[in-house]
Amino acid sequence: MIDNRILELLIDSFPKLLIPGLTMTIPLTAISFCLAMIIAVVVAMIQFAHVQVLEQICRFYVWFIRGTPLLVQLFVVFYGLTDFNIILEPFAAAVIVFSLNEGAYAAEAVRGALESVPAGQMEAGLCVGMSYLQTMRRIVLPQALRTAFPSLMNSLISMLKDTSLASTITVAEMFMATQRIAGRTFEYMPLYLEVAVIYLLFTTVFTRLQRLGEKKLGAYQAREVG
Repeated sequence: MIDNRILELLIDSFPKLLIPGLTMTIPLTAISFCLAMIIAVVVAMIQFAHVQVLEQICRFYVWFIRGTPLLVQLFVVFYGLTDFNIILEPFAAAVIVFSLNEGAYAAEAVRGALESVPAGQMEAGLCVGMSYLQTMRRIVLPQALRTAFPSLMNSLISMLKDTSLASTITVAEMFMATQRIAGRTFEYMPLYLEVAVIYLLFTTVFTRLQRLGEKKLGAYQAREVG
């Protein structure tokens, strides 16, 4: 049985954890992921097109981001840049880091999806008078993004959980709210389990959205084949 005092604490703390989750964790995830997708598409297209110089820069970017821990990246941007008199707000620093980090991983997923599109699709677009960019935008990229959708959604769910690291640079998101309450009440296990349940609720919603998206994409592809 749960002690009444613990139960009251959990009930009282639930909205105090949920509200930062809805007002800080979810927006941080959404903004960062949208920016990451822009970065990913640009980087993937540059690598796919083998643009001189830019391709090497993109490869270095992907190599560096994937080879260093996310926590280190957060500290470098938020604390390290102060050595150059660059002071960022915690939320802005978190958005920059999460966008760059996720952009590198998503770029590889998009690049792989681009390479999976048959070469004849590109040739067909060019043959009917489209430019290279028009062919990419209207024919190749839509097919690639449909292929990459499950992987990108998995990355989104992973990013949602990774936002807990933003508490280390004083972003007042859901996990930091938990730490503050736990530090005041000294009830660590119940509160950390409670925030874990809230994260689980969020990821369950995102997983449901992923499945709905996959069904719609599957139906769309079936109509195309038909």
